[in-house]
Amino acid sequence: MARGLWLAGMVLALATLAGPTATATSQVSRAHVGMSPTSLATPVAVFGTDNRKAVPARLARVSEAVGLFFSNQSRTVCSAFCVAPGIIATAAHCLAQPGGRPARLADFTFARGYDRIRDYAKIEGHANGSSTQSMIVGDFQHRVKPPIDAAHDWALIRLARPVCKGHVLPVAQLSTPSIIADAAAGRVFQLSYHRDWTQWRIAFSEPCSVARSFNAIPWSSIAPDFLNADQMLLHQCDTGGASSGSPLIVERDGAFSVVAINVGTYVQAKILTERGQVTLREKAETVANTAVNASVFVGRIGLLETADIITSGPRLRTLQQHLTDQRLYQSTIDGSYGPMLKTAIEGYERVNRLPITGLPTETLLKRLAKQANGLGEVAPSSAPRQPRLP
Repeated sequence: MARGLWLAGMVLALATLAGPTATATSQVSRAHVGMSPTSLATPVAVFGTDNRKAVPARLARVSEAVGLFFSNQSRTVCSAFCVAPGIIATAAHCLAQPGGRPARLADFTFARGYDRIRDYAKIEGHANGSSTQSMIVGDFQHRVKPPIDAAHDWALIRLARPVCKGHVLPVAQLSTPSIIADAAAGRVFQLSYHRDWTQWRIAFSEPCSVARSFNAIPWSSIAPDFLNADQMLLHQCDTGGASSGSPLIVERDGAFSVVAINVGTYVQAKILTERGQVTLREKAETVANTAVNASVFVGRIGLLETADIITSGPRLRTLQQHLTDQRLYQSTIDGSYGPMLKTAIEGYERVNRLPITGLPTETLLKRLAKQANGLGEVAPSSAPRQPRLP
């Protein structure tokens, strides 16, 4: 089987892992793919009967915390949900254009309760070009061929106004075995928007099975296809295009908690190769959807909510200079926030045993200034190359 990921908002090519052979061989290709928010006719990951239906009355209040996250300019549409009065969570790949190019963040809008309420908000900093530093992202770039990094496909975004006030969904930090047990007890469901289901009305999906193995493929075979496999879930909530970024929710004793973000679909296809060339490829079959366990990002929600983010060019240049002096930033001192500065900040936070955010804040700048003046603990003069956020 060829293996890979189909992100639930971006239709990507199925990975093929067949190697050269002297004779014809049959193999299976696995892939993690994502249902594109940009495609007008996106395949639906429905398992058996389509169980998507209108939100029941008892969940009306919960559904008001979910909305559409979209950019008309890049033709991107995803789902997102409220995790703090002014913060939403979604899939990181929703912030990119088709092909993985970064989209213009100022063009994005969150519409809470799009089908009924339509409470709109832009990303904080949209007016002055500082939206990039108003979010914490697992990673903007994602591998869809093994090793697939679906566990990095999450984003927390600070909004220009608190449209989520009074409509925040609690986020729980549960182990995967615990979530699997909740699903077996019928306590896991999904709320999401879908391109193909009742024109932009939110849908309720259950039952949502969560497991390690599906379609007779054991977890021991699936896990090596993914980086940080223990941080992701395989589930079979019925999904469609624009469902990327939607919450998987556990209901216990009338209380609701988000336990994961839906991000993509894991597919497989049988292929026949001869002398290294693919001679026959069968239609891909979906195995399960994938989601990021909320334990990956829950600890960063409060950090983003309270961060005193720097937006001015001169202050960012000062921050860049301090990090350059500590041999952590090795790029142009230009007063802009980009991947190099984010990585440098993460490196500083890591070597100083601080929470990893990558955010340029006044608190960080003050700490660096004290160290430069010999008034604080100085970080090591150099640090090892920093890995991406988990």
